[in-house]
Amino acid sequence: MAKKGNKNNRRNLEKLSHKYRLVIMNDDTYEEVTSFKLSRMSVYIAFSTLFVLLVAITVATVVFTPLRYYIPGYGDLKQRKEFIHLKMRADSLETAINARDQYLNNIKQVINGEFTGKLDTTMLKVPTVDNSTY
Repeated sequence: MAKKGNKNNRRNLEKLSHKYRLVIMNDDTYEEVTSFKLSRMSVYIAFSTLFVLLVAITVATVVFTPLRYYIPGYGDLKQRKEFIHLKMRADSLETAINARDQYLNNIKQVINGEFTGKLDTTMLKVPTVDNSTY
């Protein structure tokens, strides 16, 4: 079984290297305009190279020209900077609102006598004042 597969692979490789002649002729005069010696491998390589070049040119055109702004979701540079600025501002406002809400909840709990947080038990060192008159 392995020998048969190896034989088919060798035959396919040989087919890729066979030379063929492509002749372009004038239909009216049967004059040979050009002729090319080609193999299947050279045709595969040529089409593969052409495909890669076309993809590379298309990608480069979209990435490095203003065409990229017509892609949905890809905004203008000015709009992108403004969006980032507004997002940072919204985040800071959200942080400030959360801090204010927490402060108000703590005040409400202290007023109602429901405060369950950790009490501040540190001793303050108050300097004594000598009020004696000599």
